Amino acid sequence: MEGLIVLLVLVVLAVPVLLVSALVSVGNLRRRVLLLEDDVRRLRSREASADAPAPRPTMAPTAKPAVHDVPPVEPDPVAWQVPPETPAVEPESIAAAAAAPSASEPSTPRPPPLPPVPQRPPRPQRPARPDPFEVAIRAVKRWFTSGNVPVKVGMLVLLAGVAALLKYASDQGWLSVPIQLRLAGIAAASLAALAFAWHRRERHRSFALAVQGGAIGVLLLTVFAAFKLYGMIGPLPAFGLSVVLIAGLVVVAVLQESRTLAILGVLAGFMAPIWLSDGSGNHVALFSYYALLNLAIFAIAWVRPWRILNLLGFVFTWGIGIAWGVLQYAPEKFASTEPFLLLFFAFYLLLPLLYARKAAARRGDRIDGCLLFGTPLIAFSLQAALLEGARMPLALCALGVAALYALLARALLRRERYAVLAEGYALLAAGFATLSVPLALSAQATASVFALEGAGLVWLGLRRARRLPLWSGAGLQLAAAVAMVLGAGGAVATQAIANAGFMGALLIAVAGFASAWFLRDAGRAQAAVVAYAWALLWWVGNGVGEIKQFVDPPLVFHAVLVFAALTGWLAAEVHRRRPGDALALTTLGGFIAAFPLALVQTGMHGQPFADHGLWAWIAFAAFGVRSLQCLRRGESRIAAWAQFAWWMLWPTVFSLLAWEVSRRFELAQGWRDAFIVLPWLALALLSLRRWPWLAAPLGRAFDGHRGAVQATVFIVLALWWLAALSDAGQPAPLPWLPVLNPLDLAQVAVLALGAAWLWSASAPDGLRGRRVGVLSVAGLVLLTAITLRGVHHWGGVAWDGRLFGTSLAQTSLTVVWSVLGVVGWILGSRRGHRPLWLAGAVLMGVVLVKLVLVDRTNLGNLLGIAAFIAYGLLCTLIGYLAPAPPRASSADDGEPASNAVGETP
Repeated sequence: MEGLIVLLVLVVLAVPVLLVSALVSVGNLRRRVLLLEDDVRRLRSREASADAPAPRPTMAPTAKPAVHDVPPVEPDPVAWQVPPETPAVEPESIAAAAAAPSASEPSTPRPPPLPPVPQRPPRPQRPARPDPFEVAIRAVKRWFTSGNVPVKVGMLVLLAGVAALLKYASDQGWLSVPIQLRLAGIAAASLAALAFAWHRRERHRSFALAVQGGAIGVLLLTVFAAFKLYGMIGPLPAFGLSVVLIAGLVVVAVLQESRTLAILGVLAGFMAPIWLSDGSGNHVALFSYYALLNLAIFAIAWVRPWRILNLLGFVFTWGIGIAWGVLQYAPEKFASTEPFLLLFFAFYLLLPLLYARKAAARRGDRIDGCLLFGTPLIAFSLQAALLEGARMPLALCALGVAALYALLARALLRRERYAVLAEGYALLAAGFATLSVPLALSAQATASVFALEGAGLVWLGLRRARRLPLWSGAGLQLAAAVAMVLGAGGAVATQAIANAGFMGALLIAVAGFASAWFLRDAGRAQAAVVAYAWALLWWVGNGVGEIKQFVDPPLVFHAVLVFAALTGWLAAEVHRRRPGDALALTTLGGFIAAFPLALVQTGMHGQPFADHGLWAWIAFAAFGVRSLQCLRRGESRIAAWAQFAWWMLWPTVFSLLAWEVSRRFELAQGWRDAFIVLPWLALALLSLRRWPWLAAPLGRAFDGHRGAVQATVFIVLALWWLAALSDAGQPAPLPWLPVLNPLDLAQVAVLALGAAWLWSASAPDGLRGRRVGVLSVAGLVLLTAITLRGVHHWGGVAWDGRLFGTSLAQTSLTVVWSVLGVVGWILGSRRGHRPLWLAGAVLMGVVLVKLVLVDRTNLGNLLGIAAFIAYGLLCTLIGYLAPAPPRASSADDGEPASNAVGETP
């Protein structure tokens, strides 16, 4: 039953293979039919062009009268000649002639059609670089569509089936035939198949090659099963037979130049231990067997540049070696494992050299990069696992590998055919020499060496236009960073700056800055920005870390402020010589960092200038002014934004100082609010009246940011103005007077400067059309706040949420709003200004609604009654002075507006 199942599986596997072969055959037949049809069509076209008569000259058009006025005439031979000048023909005559043709006129024979003009073939385009995934798909498709596909697939399936059947039969004990006879029968059948295939190698090459590979694979399986599974032969005879079979495989593959045969045989050889493994863990036998297979691959590579075979051995050898090491390696197996590791390393160290020797003779300078760089990385990783973290032996191992690759590079450097391979060996020598540093030295020293070597490799890669040194340099700088992070928990430094940790991180930053400089000179702007950001990150982190470690805690943020200014100044000095946006952005970042530092200083010391903070800000100012002077070089827009941040910083700092000064002298809240806004009022006034003072040192380059400066300043003033509305404006030690107190004066100053800005040329276009309304509403709100403050200070009402609901506050607001409405109503009517009159009328309407909804609840007291009386009197005054609204503007009817005084509605 099981044999029937195996047979059915083989049949099922064969169906898609035969289907693919049929489709390929049909596709080839259809393509040949299309080619034949194309040839027949081309021959017919040639015969038609050869049999066609020569084209006759065309008679020139001549002017002639209508057909019914001229009798028909015989054709004149002279008329076929082209006249020197053709008179114009009227469209009516042509239409008449076309409408009434004469029967006696001779018909002009039409010339045969001209052959089609051949189309110019499109210009060939450079083919795009193939996708590795598509290349793999094409390779698989080619393997399944070229050659004898059924035999290829059949032999692979047969190998798998034979292996599985042998093992299953052995486990179940089905066959009563001794295992010796069974294995001998399999070996005899394989030898017969091999002899038959060798005999048919000339007539049926693809079939013969596939059968030969399968037969040798089955023989290898048989030998390995006799040795490993059943113990019928000892290790030496088994390996002897394996050597003979592998040698025969090499000979057969090389003599017939069959890459497929070699692949099938080697694939079967590598898969045999996996298929027939019993878990005994005899790694010596396993690695000895793989050593023989690799010897065969090496022998083939000696005469044939078959890269796929090298890759196959590389993947299986190292893959199975790594898997065994993870699952079954133990320290006591070091002596029996190390020789195989060195042997496999030697195999795949020399295979790229053999491949380069054969490939260079045929196709030029080519290397096998996978084996060249993959072999040392994998072998050294396995060596590190075998040594179990012994740093100094591993360092000596890395140094020995570096010396080996250096000797190979020196031997091949002057040979033009091996120039690329020699460069690869040189890079590996440098890499392993570098790797020996962290294994033998401290993390800080490792970081220093890695960083400097990485910058040098970046320079070398850019100079020689090679990607490998470039990426190696970047990788070494990353390795330096990793080494520095790993070594951060070492010994604590006792001296500032002159310690291993600080200098190592400084060298990483310097290497990054140098790499950015090299990349920028090479025209790689994006990579240069990345390298610069990397270096700047290390520079800032290193500086801040050193400050936190060696500066007293109260002075840390002062020192960080100076460090930020120093960083911005250094970047600006470089920008002065080599302008760049990244450098200007660093200066801008230094200015922006000062904002949170000022707030932190205020929180810790009460003000930014306390406890040596004054000296820090003086240094910051000196560095900042010099930085802005350096940024004048070039046309970077970021320089203007740096100066923008500069002018926004100082009002912030002085506002924090003013708050602390007013608090220290125990001034009332109104004074504090006024002092806070004074620096911003000064900056707003300078932006309106003395702009050249703010434009320096950039000058005209900063003129385009005048609108941004003013908009930002007035946004800050507006926010302060709105926040100040909730303050009672205590003027102690002075008495409170409406308007004539610090807070009211500051708010009036904000409105005055805001009005001057809105009527200036630099005001935003969106606010110019609304400036009257905005200022009117702001004035009404301010007057309301002043009224409520008067109720608080003069009326003795507490400044809290209940103030607005008191009858005194409501009556005061009714009177004040009514007076404002009356003034607007009368002035608008007398001056013919309809918007002003309308504003007064709307305000009076609001007051009326307020009386009905709010003040009517206060009619039981004098304040409520006074509110109603005041409103009534004011309305009466309006009715006497301006009973009617002003007429429409003259823009509508062309006449001046009337003041409407004395008119009755």
